[in-house]
Order: sequence, then structure tokens, then C-alpha cells
Amino acid sequence: MVKILPRHIAIIMDGNGRWSKNQSKPRHLGHEAGLETLKNTIEAVAKRGIPHLTVFAFGVENWLRPDEEVNYLMGLFLRALNRDIERLHENEIRLRFIGNRAGLQADLIESMEEAERLTEQNHKMTLIVAFNYSGRWDLVQACQSLAEKVAENKLASSDINETLISQHLSTAAFPDPDLFIRTSGEQRLSNFLLWQLSYAELYFPEKYWPEFDEEELEKALDFYATRERRFGQISEQIGGILSSEPRVQASEGTE
Repeated sequence: MVKILPRHIAIIMDGNGRWSKNQSKPRHLGHEAGLETLKNTIEAVAKRGIPHLTVFAFGVENWLRPDEEVNYLMGLFLRALNRDIERLHENEIRLRFIGNRAGLQADLIESMEEAERLTEQNHKMTLIVAFNYSGRWDLVQACQSLAEKVAENKLASSDINETLISQHLSTAAFPDPDLFIRTSGEQRLSNFLLWQLSYAELYFPEKYWPEFDEEELEKALDFYATRERRFGQISEQIGGILSSEPRVQASEGTE
């Protein structure tokens, strides 16, 4: 039986802290466990032939957390990036970062740029990491870029439409997510991909992120496969629309 898979999955990896609290462990161990879950999820998504995976690693609001935790997260991200980039490269995974790099440490920016250069020609899957990201920031920087072009007479304000805005977002090179997953039972977007998730299917498993495994991913994909994606149309209209859109297909039981 053929199952329709999304082209692009976006994930808010929520619940590391609550998982560690329930385990009577320090919060940093929850982040360590969450990192292992991310590695496993990347492999599981790539194995299924899904072309794009975006994960929310650090939002601009996360700077409001205690300094000790922020510093730990920055160090964990840098260590993981330097340690695991070769593994991603060997598995033909391209790594891209979205978010505001202004104000980040120089060594972190250097490692991010080096990782992007190293994996630039890989085509098995694109892993997009949202770091120091905000959906509102993304929209603001797109509007600023368009406003500059209008001021330079390179563009008329009347030319600005949804397509142009999408082309100036940090995700312009990728299709919008088809499936959005947020773990831990929370049911909000938290300033993540606000424009891009307009027509995504939303899935909210109760499990904390460190508990999210391949079985849970398969449940999310099963949920997606049952959805009738109408994009504002009615059921009688969508056959031709959906059949014209590129989709990933997988034969169940062959992964």
C-alpha cells in the first residue's frame, strides 16, 4: 500500500526540561537527551526519503531563560555542530541555518558557515536548523528588503504580493512545510514559521521530545496521510490540485 508522505516536516522539539524534571534529573540532561532524539529523527526522516526537515533549535525568546541555561545551550549547539557535521556530510545531508546571526558568537557563526559550505552539494535531504529564529523577525526582514528595493526604484510597491514576500523570507529556497509537529502536548506555534505554516497539517503528540522515537514519527506520518488538504477549495475540486503537486510516496513495510 502506498502512503503519501510530506515533502517538508517542521518540528518544535518541546519538553526537554519537563522530561528531565519528571525523571528527577538536571535540565541539561534533558537537552542532551533531546539532542540524541534529534539525531535519530534526522536518520528516520532521511530513510523515508522526505526531502526537507526543519527544526526549531533556539528562538529569540529563549534568550530570556536563565543565563546558565542559555550558555549551556549555546555550548551544546556548538559542540554538537563540530562533532556531528561529518556524519551528516557522509550521509549526504545538506545543512542550512535560518535566523538572525547578528549578535551570535564569532566562533559559532564560523562553524555554522563552515558546515553549510561543507554540505552544500549534498542532496539526500536538507536539514534546516532555525537558530536565533523568530517568525516575526523573518517577516520584518523580508519587508525591510522589499522596502529597500522600492526606495531604490527597483520595485513598485504595487508589485509586492505573497510570492514576493515568500521569496524574501529566510526559507525562500525551500517548499513550505506540509506537516508541523510539536511535542509535549503544547498547541501553539510560538513564533515559528508563521507565514510558512499557513496550510501545514498540525500534529501535537503528548510525549516530550526526548521520548519522540521512530514509532511516534510513524504515527505523525499516518496522521498526515489521512488528511484531505483542500487549500481553501472543496473536496470535489482537490483531486486535480493535489495530483499536480509533487509528493513523496513510500510503500508501507519497506522502510
